[in-house]
Amino acid sequence: MFSKAKFPLLILLFLLFVLLGDRIPFKPVSNASLQTRTTLNNFMLGLFPKKQPTNPYERTEKAIEKQEQGAQ
Repeated sequence: MFSKAKFPLLILLFLLFVLLGDRIPFKPVSNASLQTRTTLNNFMLGLFPKKQPTNPYERTEKAIEKQEQGAQ
């Protein structure tokens, strides 16, 4: 069905579709290209965990709040 020689051509056509498909004036094709690109972007971003910044002063701030509540 597929030969090894056709595989790079198929990959190239897919990349062109994703990169340039929204410039095609036909609505179904442009919408599909945009949706495919959005899905691929979300997938790639989902591979990496979001790094939550840590507050190095959190423990100190909680201790101060606890001390202030105890003093009142």
